[in-house]
Amino acid sequence: MSLSGTPPDAASRSRLPAGIWALGLVSMLMDISSEMIHALLPVYLVGALGASTLAVGFIEGIAEATASITKVFSGALSDWLGRRKLLATVGYGLAACTKPVFPLAETAAWVVAARFIDRVGKGIRGAPRDALIADLAPPGLRGAAFGLRQSLDTTGAFLGPLLAIALMAWSGGDIRLVFWVAVVPAFGAFALIGLAVHDAPRPAAARVRSPLSRAELARLPAAYWWVVGISAVFTVARFSEAFLVLRAQELGVALVWIPMVLVVMNVVYSLSSYPVGVLADRLHRGSLLGLGFAVLVAADLALALVDGLAGLAIGVALWGLHMGMTQGLLAALVADTAPAALRGTAFGVFNLAGGLGLLLASVVAGALWDAFGARATFLCGAAFAAVALAGLVWRRPDSARGG
Repeated sequence: MSLSGTPPDAASRSRLPAGIWALGLVSMLMDISSEMIHALLPVYLVGALGASTLAVGFIEGIAEATASITKVFSGALSDWLGRRKLLATVGYGLAACTKPVFPLAETAAWVVAARFIDRVGKGIRGAPRDALIADLAPPGLRGAAFGLRQSLDTTGAFLGPLLAIALMAWSGGDIRLVFWVAVVPAFGAFALIGLAVHDAPRPAAARVRSPLSRAELARLPAAYWWVVGISAVFTVARFSEAFLVLRAQELGVALVWIPMVLVVMNVVYSLSSYPVGVLADRLHRGSLLGLGFAVLVAADLALALVDGLAGLAIGVALWGLHMGMTQGLLAALVADTAPAALRGTAFGVFNLAGGLGLLLASVVAGALWDAFGARATFLCGAAFAAVALAGLVWRRPDSARGG
C-alpha cells in the first residue's frame, strides 16, 4: 500500500458518516475528563503525595503500556466477535467508573491503581474504536476521518485544562474539586457511545477465528510492519506530556496556571490534526510524517536550550504541532496497510509497540531528570526523534510517492 494519499474518487467526495462524528464527540468528552485530572496529577503526586519525578515517569509509563498491551487483545477480540462497538463501550464505561477514585486517593498507591484501571479501559476501547473508524470511513477519506477524530479528541484535551484552571481559580486551588467535576463528562461519553454509535455491517466471512495466530499475523504485509517499527522508535522520543507540566513547575509557573501548558499544546494539536488529515488524503504521507518527526526535534531543542518561559511556550506549541502532524497520520497508515478483517488486531499490535516505547521513554526521562535535570531529558528526546527521522528517510518504499 502506498504511503501517498488515496486518489480522489466518488467515495472521497462523500461526507464523513455520522458515526465518525459521534465517536469524535465521545473521545472529546472523555478527554475533557481525563485532561482535567492529568493537568494537575503530576503536581498532585509530587507536591501532595510526595512522589519523585522518577515515580511520575514510572507511573505514566506503566499506565500507557498497560493500555497498549490491552489493545492487542481487545483489537483481536473485536476481529473475532465482529462487534467493535461493544468493546469500545465497555472500555469507556470502565474508564468512567475509575474517575471518582482520583479525588478519593490518599496515597500514591491509590493513584497508581486508578491510573492502571483507567488505562485498562482505554486499552479495551482503543483498537476497536480505531478499527470501527476505519470500517465506517470511505477509503478516500481515511486521513480526514482519523484527523477529525483526533481533532475532536484534542479539543477535549484543551477544554479539560481550561476547566481545571477556572475551577482552581474559583476554589482557591482545590485540586480534589477539579477531580470530582471531571467525573461528569466521563459518564457523558459512556452514555453517548451507547446511544449514538453503531457497528458497520460486516459479513460473517470477514470475521477471523484466531486473529493472533501466526498464520493470521503473517497476513499483515511488510508495509504495515514498517509503519509499526518506525512508529515504535518515534514513540521512544515522545515521552509523557507530564514532563511538560513538570518543566513549567520548574520554571516557576504558578500552580493555577500550570494547566495552560496542556491547553497550549492541545489547541495547536487540535487545530493541526484535521487539516493534516485532509492533506494526507491528497499528498505524500511519508513526507508529512517526516516533517512531523522534524518538528518534535525542534520542540525538544527549544525546551532544552531556550531559557525561560519563551522556551517553554515555543517548545509546548511545537510539541502540539508534531502530535497533530503524526498521530492521525500513523493511524491512517495502519488502516491503509492492514487487511479489513484484521484491522482490530493491527491497531492493537501497533499500539502495543507504541506503548512499550512510551514506557521506556517515560522511565528514561524520569531517571535523566532526577540525575541530570530537565535539559538532559529533552536533549535525549531530540536524539531519538532524529533517529526516527533518519530511519524514515533511509527506508522509504518506492511506492511512497506523491499522490
